Amino acid sequence: EVQLVESGGGIVQPGGSLRLSCAASGYTHSRHHMLGWFRQAPGKEREGVAAIDGTGRSASAASVKGRFTISKDSGENILLLQMNILKPEDTAMYYCAADLSPPQEVDGWLREHSSSTRGYWGQGTQVTVSS
Repeated sequence: EVQLVESGGGIVQPGGSLRLSCAASGYTHSRHHMLGWFRQAPGKEREGVAAIDGTGRSASAASVKGRFTISKDSGENILLLQMNILKPEDTAMYYCAADLSPPQEVDGWLREHSSSTRGYWGQGTQVTVSS
């Protein structure tokens, strides 16, 4: 059974940094897999933040480009999201997602997967940016 467990959320002041981790288990890493981070703020729809495919190609939302970096440690099956220069509008529940047979390339998957029921999702970790 595939399991995704997020950690690293918390409360941080504007301009601060956090690093989120997602420990994935229950499957063997493959170049065909897709992993990503999504977030949902109160009263808003879930949106894609950043994604990375099995070859290491990544994509990120325009709102976080230059501030957030997605990476993974394939040997340990850990997905990371380094978040710098955090803003109050980054406040949300952040979810890790895995898709073992993604129907799109990384850019399209990041746009489409937020509303998808396919694949696997973690329980989320809360990020609050406030002074």
